[in-house]
Amino acid sequence: MMRPNIVFILIDDMGWKDLVCYGSSFYETPNIDRLAREGMRFTDAYAACPVCSPTRASILTGKYPATVGITDWIDVHGHIHPARGQLVDVPYLKQLPTQEHSLARALNEGGYQTWHLGKWHLGGDGHLPEDHGFEVNIGGAHQGSPGQGGYFSPWTIPPLADADVPDGTYLTDYLTDQVLNLVNNRDQRPFFLNLWYYTVHTPIQAKREKVAQYEAKARALGLDQVEAFAAGEYFPCEHKRDQRVKRRLIQSDPVYAAMIESLDENLGRLFALLDALGEAENTVVFFTSDNGGLATSEGSPTCNAPLAEGKGWMYEGGTREPLLVRWPGRVAAGSTCPVPVTSPDFYPTILELAGLDPIPAQHCDGTSIAPLLRGTESIEREAIFWHYPHYGNQGGTPGSSVRADDHKLIEFFEDGRLELYNLREDIGEERNLAEQMPQTRDRLHRLLREWREKVEAQIPQPNPNWRG
Repeated sequence: MMRPNIVFILIDDMGWKDLVCYGSSFYETPNIDRLAREGMRFTDAYAACPVCSPTRASILTGKYPATVGITDWIDVHGHIHPARGQLVDVPYLKQLPTQEHSLARALNEGGYQTWHLGKWHLGGDGHLPEDHGFEVNIGGAHQGSPGQGGYFSPWTIPPLADADVPDGTYLTDYLTDQVLNLVNNRDQRPFFLNLWYYTVHTPIQAKREKVAQYEAKARALGLDQVEAFAAGEYFPCEHKRDQRVKRRLIQSDPVYAAMIESLDENLGRLFALLDALGEAENTVVFFTSDNGGLATSEGSPTCNAPLAEGKGWMYEGGTREPLLVRWPGRVAAGSTCPVPVTSPDFYPTILELAGLDPIPAQHCDGTSIAPLLRGTESIEREAIFWHYPHYGNQGGTPGSSVRADDHKLIEFFEDGRLELYNLREDIGEERNLAEQMPQTRDRLHRLLREWREKVEAQIPQPNPNWRG
């Protein structure tokens, strides 16, 4: 068979509702929306964690973060940073182990040229993309954000610090330039493009002309006159005890909107090149995000409503993501899939689409969603799981959760509280059904406990110095 090219686009911190095709009324995303028109839009797709590094590890390994051992983000120096509140965060790995047989390595062995561009955030020297099966690495470093230099050159990200570009070059533009160069100069093998943009992670920075455009749009819509934020409770972790959670109530930030438009324009450039080269018909494009939109701290640039909360939280706003998949002639144009899927599923799915043999010992937590892409209405799976035994910088507290069919159960470790929601009827997780539906609550709690035991998930312990 003629193996398809694989383009995997991962956005940093993009929320479920940050695209027009998912309901945004302020941002503009015509090129990304094209993927929805020409492919399949998943309504219930999830990141494996409400923060970045664990989800990235999950995509490349086909495993849940708790299975890999990376359960929180890895800082620029690779340090473990235990946060303390009522509990003490658990330890976790500070790099993606090289003994993991990554998706890139599997595809490379299967005859693919493998390229990584953009954010990595899975370890430094000895654990970079080139150590995990990527033939090309542009911009992938230990660093998890653009750093002090921001999005406009000169950049402080180590592999980009010496880039020969004019001062003021926008990082998203530069990475796309490099993508187009790789595609134009590809060899005869199919390619795996792992395009992990740094955007829309902080610092929230965009081109002036685009910011002005959205400032005018906000005024025209009257959004500049609407209360955009609500101050909430104090943060539960010690290092932020004097700060309140600041929730964004509406999408109205002109700079964030401008960042998203630049992203969309650059993806439009990639799609146009695939069209011009006649490669679009033989290219599978995946588009998703690593965690929910930043909605409760660090400027709270977006709003995930009707989902609750955002990045760093166990609620839907922290983990439900946009997921679009396009493969012309193979995936029905304009189709929608409501089946819950999650990050570990990408590994076995991509192998199947590429016509390569599965590696079940590696992608042990993933289930191929290829049948869904072919139009099947379900896949065999009892539940999907999350384990985030940490205090999120954004206000979330340590917990685990499980979704089976329409019901989701969250267990919060501070007080053992259980919350049960019917997501079909209550997408905003406003009505806790734990007391009304004890049988469902207990069944899901049993599944969650058994899964944690199976993967040897670590549970945070009480903080002996906590003063409440």
